[in-house]
Amino acid sequence: MKALRELLGQIEYRCVAGTADVQVNAVVYDSRKVAEGCLFICIAGANADGHDFAADAVRKGAKVLVTEKDVAVGEGSGTTVIRVADTRYAMAFIAAAWFGHPAEELKTIGITGTKGKTTTTYMVKSILEQAGHKVGLIGTIEVIIGEKRMHAVNTTPESYLLQEYLRQMADAGCDAAVMEVSSQGLMLHRSQGFVFDYGIFTNIEPDHIGPNEHADFEEYLACKGLLFRQCRVGIMNRDDAHWQQVAKGHTCELETYGFSPEADLRAERPELIKKPGELGVNFHVKGLMDFEAEVATPGRFSVYNALTAIAICRHFGVGEETIRKALLEARVKGRIETVKVSDTFTLMIDYAHNAMSLESLLSTLREYEPHRLVCLFGCGGNRSRMRRYEMGEVSGKLADLTIITSDNPRFEEPQAIIEDIKTGIGRTAGRYVEICDRKEAIAYAIGHGEPGDIIVLAGKGHEDYQEIKGVKYPMDERDLIRDILKERGWKENMQTS
Repeated sequence: MKALRELLGQIEYRCVAGTADVQVNAVVYDSRKVAEGCLFICIAGANADGHDFAADAVRKGAKVLVTEKDVAVGEGSGTTVIRVADTRYAMAFIAAAWFGHPAEELKTIGITGTKGKTTTTYMVKSILEQAGHKVGLIGTIEVIIGEKRMHAVNTTPESYLLQEYLRQMADAGCDAAVMEVSSQGLMLHRSQGFVFDYGIFTNIEPDHIGPNEHADFEEYLACKGLLFRQCRVGIMNRDDAHWQQVAKGHTCELETYGFSPEADLRAERPELIKKPGELGVNFHVKGLMDFEAEVATPGRFSVYNALTAIAICRHFGVGEETIRKALLEARVKGRIETVKVSDTFTLMIDYAHNAMSLESLLSTLREYEPHRLVCLFGCGGNRSRMRRYEMGEVSGKLADLTIITSDNPRFEEPQAIIEDIKTGIGRTAGRYVEICDRKEAIAYAIGHGEPGDIIVLAGKGHEDYQEIKGVKYPMDERDLIRDILKERGWKENMQTS
């Protein structure tokens, strides 16, 4: 039980019915979970409005309603009705109070940007744990609390769930929490209720613009910038053309990183590394720190990810040797993930699932001068057909061979999606083969690998399912590769890194 006044202590409100001098035994924002004695927060969502269920919540025994508009609860119900300007914003502070303000017991790190959030969170976790910290993680792929790992539903969870995770982290002995902070999460106040110790901006490109996302690029920029009014120290990628717009109106201390000579923390003299079945890059760190570093993933964006992690971890007093070691060991499932099946060619799995990310990936891999660059991908059903044309065109231009296959067809026919991808490739002179069954397509890629090839399986990344006709069937590309090697009697000492 907690006193309502305590839960409302950090927000502005009006008590429009009943009294604020009551105790509640639960905080609920899903009308299906309303129970006797609870506080029910009426959230207006994309598909349903909690205000429409207010009367039903009262009948089920809700003691308090938190609303942002008028609700009918019936005469003589005795229910307390609290009016706020924005129930999502209020929920973040109510949840923080309900769970005892767990962020105050942790060093909190929030990372926002179009690309690099996921990889950077894992790098930060790896470095800090090498230095003896116990770190919780909240991100696109999963939530990690001690030995417990949970699949993530949203990149940034609803504020109530976020506060619950932070409480579990503090109770599990974590002293730091690193999380991805999406623009949607910022716009919907999911990360409110506390002040981040460190807020990080990686980069921004036009993305997440459309129905139920952002109205335009300006709104996208503004939402990213909200993080820097909610952190103590802001760390910005100075090389990004929009970093100053994102930082506009900031209330935090600012520092920068990048290749720019004006950045506070800089990368200099990047050098590509190519080993059997492995690609990487080394570089020199200058400015706020000074040492040689290496990452076992390819390209310029890997340097940015590493620099971001270094910029954060130096605030924890982590030494250069610890950072160097951790950067080489940090791995992220489905993000430029090497799967070693041969000493003569390189096989990788990556989440690139739109034209922008695929172009970035293939351009990076081109820099390693492969014998052939082979790109295997499909596109999701019931999504924009334009994405299929664009991805087909990108792969046709940048890959020596494209293997078109199925991704998540959902309620569309896989072959229809493949035909759209072929339309995009048809705008180029690129060579392609089409193999609808993804396992057979991967088997073809491995079986036809030539010395010096770089083969990338794009689109699925960390996903471990295939969605067909509304059903998610288990399908992990690592398992497919393992089965392919075994079934064909090929080398079976598969390694992932």
